[in-house]
Amino acid sequence: MKNKALKRLIFGLVALPVCFSLFSFTLLPTTKIDTVVNSGFKLKTIIVDAGHGGAPTGTGHFSHGASGSFSTERGVTLAVALKLQKAIEKNVDGVHAVLTRKTEDDVSFEKRAEIANENKGDLFISLHCNALPDRVIRERVGTKRGKGVYKTARVADKSGKGVLMLVYALKRTKEQQNEIKSNTLEEDIDDGSAVDPNDPITVILTNEYNRRFRLRSIKFANILASEFVDEDERKLEGVREQSLYVLCHSAMPSVLIEIGYITNPEEEQYLNSEEGQDAIVKTIVQAIKIYKDDVEQVAK
Repeated sequence: MKNKALKRLIFGLVALPVCFSLFSFTLLPTTKIDTVVNSGFKLKTIIVDAGHGGAPTGTGHFSHGASGSFSTERGVTLAVALKLQKAIEKNVDGVHAVLTRKTEDDVSFEKRAEIANENKGDLFISLHCNALPDRVIRERVGTKRGKGVYKTARVADKSGKGVLMLVYALKRTKEQQNEIKSNTLEEDIDDGSAVDPNDPITVILTNEYNRRFRLRSIKFANILASEFVDEDERKLEGVREQSLYVLCHSAMPSVLIEIGYITNPEEEQYLNSEEGQDAIVKTIVQAIKIYKDDVEQVAK
């Protein structure tokens, strides 16, 4: 591995804004930059992941996700993903969008990450619908020998509302480091040799890539949060970290978007409407444009 790869990466990394705390997920103020230089990085490929799916033909396996009163998470996320792919390629210059699934059939977590890495994605966006577990209530159903008779029942909790952004948890950092070694560092080897995990340069590169991907994941999640609130007037549940296989096994900045609560009747209608889906897609595309402009230039 040539030292120029290390120098090139470190130059780009030290130029990243350092205002993003690894332990804070609040929206951060934008700092005006007077002069910029081109970092050399170009956002070229975005992976669009429609969460969950139905049982593939001939199998009994499926993960349809949450269900509302008349729709399923797998159907909503696929509809939004198909629209998002087209909107990205139409409205974001020079960017190609790759879907992890194009049909109702489910795709395993492993396969989704594999698709993302094989296509050398620069950003991974996973679409999901949120849901709350049923509430357990205790109600009196009668009297026996002078004492009340009670039974428990489960009722749907329809109170959930808003959007939520998730990035991978720090405790799964080693998993993404392994994916970086397998899928990213090969591009920085000039002599065609395999990645040596014990090479000090490999260790430095892996750690720096991992730091950059996490910072950019948080950056994009914060941009999404601002756009959903300011432009789409959606309620925001925040930006949080969570241990999710599909995020930490994708060797690139990755964000999972809970686009709404399918168990809330009002939000279910919104998620299934053309107006709602178009608004969600428009918001994500605008966030991508802001993110793209930001990561393709660095402050002097």
